[in-house]
Amino acid sequence: MVQVQVQVQTLNNMEELRASTFGRPSPRHGLKLLFWFAKDYIVIKNDNQIVANYNPNKGDFGFHHFQNRLQCDNNICKKLLPDDGYPFYEVGNLHLPASDSMPKYVSEDYTHHIDTSNMDRLIISMRPDRTVDKVYVTQHEDLKNFAPLNTYCISRELLMIICGHPLSNFLEHAGYSTHGIAPRESGDTRIDMEGGSRAPPRAAPRAAPRAAPRAAPGFWESY
Repeated sequence: MVQVQVQVQTLNNMEELRASTFGRPSPRHGLKLLFWFAKDYIVIKNDNQIVANYNPNKGDFGFHHFQNRLQCDNNICKKLLPDDGYPFYEVGNLHLPASDSMPKYVSEDYTHHIDTSNMDRLIISMRPDRTVDKVYVTQHEDLKNFAPLNTYCISRELLMIICGHPLSNFLEHAGYSTHGIAPRESGDTRIDMEGGSRAPPRAAPRAAPRAAPRAAPGFWESY
């Protein structure tokens, strides 16, 4: 077996985020998950350190440990993320009851069916003092595994850029169409530039693809 060094592309600006196609098209929720994380879950201090407002060990919002296991294929083994000596935590599984504490705009398109509405995840590595060392976004490629080629590191600069946008403006610049709906802001209830304070209507549930059996444990729902 040959172990390969992990290399993950870093996204530094909105143009690179848009080009990555992460979190879109609808009903994917990855871009909304990233927006919530940047706006509500962290604060960027004057010394440019990223500090979490919550302890992911407590499981709030559905955070849980991510085991960065070695995966092997055709005698080539590698991990999804480069180890930096700090524990990893994963969030974004809308099937978990704890995810209900996230803003409704994150989960509004979740169909509860076996489709793309629950495939995106955000993973962080964190120091003991709750300083966030790295921020990653990724997506499931099958029942168990994430897609290495669709895994990205989000730079501090991009997180700061995201914090400067209202939700609808961020989604538009990231290539995610809101179809004219003005979603409500999170946290401090700021309203986006299009106005309006009411949350967008929930999308009608989509039917599950016929080819996907419901008996199997959850597809992306259980990860």
